[in-house]
Amino acid sequence: MKKLFLVLIAVLLIGGCTSEFYKHDSLFKTNSHAAFSWWGYKNVNSDHAKMSAEQGWWGREIPYVPAK
Repeated sequence: MKKLFLVLIAVLLIGGCTSEFYKHDSLFKTNSHAAFSWWGYKNVNSDHAKMSAEQGWWGREIPYVPAK
């Protein structure tokens, strides 16, 4: 009975996280971004930099505002 209860809680927690996960693209912007992050990061070239800029892999820039 305890195992069933723990499994039920785990399923509810995971279910809650996945419903929010698919609402935004914070993990990988595109499939080529995922492929680069998994396999291509060791052999970076100018094509990767161009692709990154075109597809917005790093999101939008937020300017630094120093504290007063």
